[in-house]
Amino acid sequence: MSEHVSRVIVARRLSPEGFAPFGDVVSAGLAPGALANQGTAVRFDWSARLENARDSAKPNLAVFRSVPQGLPFTVKLLEHHPYSSQAFLPMRCERYLVCVAPSAPEGGPDVEKLEAFVCGPGEGVNYHRGVWHHPIIALDAPAEFAMLAWEDGSEGDCVVRQFAEPSRVRVQVDD
Repeated sequence: MSEHVSRVIVARRLSPEGFAPFGDVVSAGLAPGALANQGTAVRFDWSARLENARDSAKPNLAVFRSVPQGLPFTVKLLEHHPYSSQAFLPMRCERYLVCVAPSAPEGGPDVEKLEAFVCGPGEGVNYHRGVWHHPIIALDAPAEFAMLAWEDGSEGDCVVRQFAEPSRVRVQVDD
C-alpha cells in the first residue's frame, strides 16, 4: 500500500527568531553573559521560559536516547504538554530535527502550519507550554538529550494526536 503524503516541508536552520512562536533556542552566547566561577566561565541566565501550571507536578529531569532516523521523515503524530514547558538539551548529538505546529482553532495541531527546524550540537530547544511538536528526531548519529518538564503522572502530562492517513507530512532537509 502506498503512503499518501499531503505536502512536503523543507526544514530550515534553527534560529531564535524563527523558533520564537514555538519556544526558545537554548544556547550559550545568544545574549550577553556574566563572568562566573572566579572567571573560568561565562553564565547566561534566563535562557528559556520555563512554565508549570499545576501545583501537583514536579520537575522531571530525564535523559532521552534517540536512534537516528533517515530522511525524508514522515510525521504521523504531534504531541503537546498543556501544563508545562518541555526543554531538550543535547548532551551528545550531531544534528536533530524539530517539527512544531501552532494550535488550530478547535484546539488540536494546525498541520497546515507545521514547521521543521534542523538543530546542531550545542543548540537546545524549550517548547512553550501547549506547543504541538513531534518527538525529537536524531539525524546523523545516536543522540542523548537531557529533558526537563513538570509532570505528575496524569494524562495531562502529554497529549498525543495521531494524524489520519491523508494528513501525513513529509519532511526533508536541504543541506
